Amino acid sequence: MSIPASSESTILPSDAPATAAQPVQDMVGSGKAWGLCTAVDLQDCNPDLIRDAAYIKRYVVELCELIGMKRYGECQVVNFGEGRVAGYSMVQLISTSLISGHFANDTNHAYLDIFSCKGYDPTVVESFSKEFFGARRSIATATLRY
Repeated sequence: MSIPASSESTILPSDAPATAAQPVQDMVGSGKAWGLCTAVDLQDCNPDLIRDAAYIKRYVVELCELIGMKRYGECQVVNFGEGRVAGYSMVQLISTSLISGHFANDTNHAYLDIFSCKGYDPTVVESFSKEFFGARRSIATATLRY
């Protein structure tokens, strides 16, 4: 698995099959891992972008096109919370699971989760998300789910 130098960690289970040396996106499928979950933490995002519901919805559409996921229903984006947890939260069902995120106004950070039982490249997700929201730094963790 190749995770960019900007990422701090990748977690694979200690009893992962020997085929874990393959790219993580190739580990998902029949007889392999059930799914892939990627957590992307974006730090110091462009504040205007993470406070724009239409822009967050656009992110979901473009991300799904990029990684070949089929959206199921409408993307929900809701602004709520108080203090350090105030900001938009987003949920988009996809035919193979879901994409979710929270955008923290207090810190201008974003926390994204992409879970799918169809493989995709976590490095593509991290890079695209970082650029889309104008983040200065990012950390991604990919976890195979068995």
